[in-house]
Amino acid sequence: MAIRDVRLYGDPILRRRAEPVAAVTPEMETLLDDMVETMYDQVGIGLAAPQVGAPLRLLVVDEGKGVARAHVNPVIVEQGGRAVEEEGCLSLPGIFAEVERAEWVVVEAQDRRGAPIRERASGLLARVFQHEIDHLDGILFIDRLDKVTRDRIKRRIRKEGFPEGAPAGALAL
Repeated sequence: MAIRDVRLYGDPILRRRAEPVAAVTPEMETLLDDMVETMYDQVGIGLAAPQVGAPLRLLVVDEGKGVARAHVNPVIVEQGGRAVEEEGCLSLPGIFAEVERAEWVVVEAQDRRGAPIRERASGLLARVFQHEIDHLDGILFIDRLDKVTRDRIKRRIRKEGFPEGAPAGALAL
């Protein structure tokens, strides 16, 4: 396993729709293992493949107590409720904002062996799934903010860049 570089805001791969995965190959197994290691190294709780430069519909999430799980071709098939909470992102280190998302979701995917997964998540885990699946569609959390807040953040990034060595924080997705 290896720690991979996390792509930062401005990298074009973060704006591309990721490609579906036909089968998990040994190379993808390595990528998934690297993603888990990278997520924990960056103190994250979720990571999508485009964030490490792979335009594939893969994500990993920490489902609690240091247990990471891979999701291949994840799709939200049901959602409900509304919740506003602060989010950060490993691709936007040091940037945080309140984001409205569904309170609960049902996600369908495959695990790394190709077995189907159907998972209902609420609270923080639901937020992580929504955030990471957005990455697979080329959407960043700042895209979900009102225009004034989003523009303020973009100006700040252009003017100041990202803090040197800034960890994204415990709630960075």
